[in-house]
Amino acid sequence: MNFELETIIGILGAILSSLSFLPQVIKIWKTKSADDLSMPTIVLLAANAATWLTYGVIKDAMPLAITNALMLTMLLVIIFFKLKFKPKNS
Repeated sequence: MNFELETIIGILGAILSSLSFLPQVIKIWKTKSADDLSMPTIVLLAANAATWLTYGVIKDAMPLAITNALMLTMLLVIIFFKLKFKPKNS
């Protein structure tokens, strides 16, 4: 595989990974509900993104760091919404 194709595939993967949680954020915002989401799963995904972000910074791999910074941001927004829109009776 040539370098240009590898670079394009890497950039595309980074963009898609970064945007992967955006539809969920939008849905939660519109419905004002995150009841169906598992908090442990979201927290584990956030911890995963934070770990990869740290690794990317340490290794000076900025595409990896930026991708995971964006993912972590989306996941933190989801956690915030999960707490904000928690049903009153729970």
